[in-house]
Amino acid sequence: MLPETRRSRVRPMSDIVYRKLAKVLDTLPNGFPATEDGLEIKILKKVFAPEEAELFCDLRMNFETAEQIAERTGRTLPGLDEMLTTMWRDKGQLFAIDFGGTRVYKMLPWLWGIYEFQVNRLDREFAELNERYYPIYGKQFFGNRPQYARAIPIESEIPVKNEALPFDRVSQFIENAQSFGLETCVCKKEMRLLDKGCDKPEEVCLGLAPVPGVFENNSWGRPISKDEAYSVLKKAEEAALVHMCANVESGQIYICNCCGCCCGLLRSINQLGITDAINSNYYALIDADECTGCGICAEERCQVNAIKEEGDAFRVIRDNCIGCGLCITECPTEAIRLVSKTADELVPPPRNDDDWFDQRARIRGVDYSRYK
Repeated sequence: MLPETRRSRVRPMSDIVYRKLAKVLDTLPNGFPATEDGLEIKILKKVFAPEEAELFCDLRMNFETAEQIAERTGRTLPGLDEMLTTMWRDKGQLFAIDFGGTRVYKMLPWLWGIYEFQVNRLDREFAELNERYYPIYGKQFFGNRPQYARAIPIESEIPVKNEALPFDRVSQFIENAQSFGLETCVCKKEMRLLDKGCDKPEEVCLGLAPVPGVFENNSWGRPISKDEAYSVLKKAEEAALVHMCANVESGQIYICNCCGCCCGLLRSINQLGITDAINSNYYALIDADECTGCGICAEERCQVNAIKEEGDAFRVIRDNCIGCGLCITECPTEAIRLVSKTADELVPPPRNDDDWFDQRARIRGVDYSRYK
């Protein structure tokens, strides 16, 4: 029998594949930082069986058929497609698209990706593990560049004189899509499981795809119509939820509608102090002469504590404002307006997902070429 000190250093054989998986996820541009107590390994064990973890490590971030994966990796084709389908449709461990007989698969980063796809498998234990991991993961992920997301302003509040770029208009995302999905917000569900939930609408996460039928028989979301997608946006605005999308110019596949108490990204501002975690082209401005000091903007609408009382009126803390426009819509005296940032203040988003991944990888100093 091994001495106690020696036994404490021996890792169980079952942990090896999970440490391999954790290293793969941390090599991807989004990251998956290690912890001293192995918390990230406990999380992966909740999501993956050992054989699933092993297969995931053989995937890439670009789509492949089961036949292509088998040929590239030397795996046996019989049973591979079934396992990939289970990992996609039942367990949310990877992403796939079914083109009516031809199905393609790719690996996902932890966030945005595997974590969100666990919404239907989330339980109290998993929520507690994620909440413990949040400060560690959040500082690395939300504190790096390029920013993960952009705040999309309420379209009706974009300055009239401003010629908004297409990636600043939420209606463009809807009009450019051909299929739409709706899912429960994983952040809100997690907080509810931890008895920290709020009264905001939960089924508000929109998925978008440029081809028809993507959300039919999908592991994430239920299919909805274009009109229903617009209704979700309206409901979100009424409930003071921030529209957010990927920080890229083209290729939008989701619109999150987020609150400051549950959303991991907005919590990184409110709780982790990462004030520039979100990219935005606007900020709000309050006319002190028109403000009556009712406090609706600060107390009911702003999700990032960017509005403070100052004498008989309220003032926007510009460095904290994410330019969402929520404060404007309920102002009884129309004392608030959105203002475009100056050219030298704007941070152009990456062109697309690939550009975002490449920029983030360079900044983090990771080489993920093996998984392209």
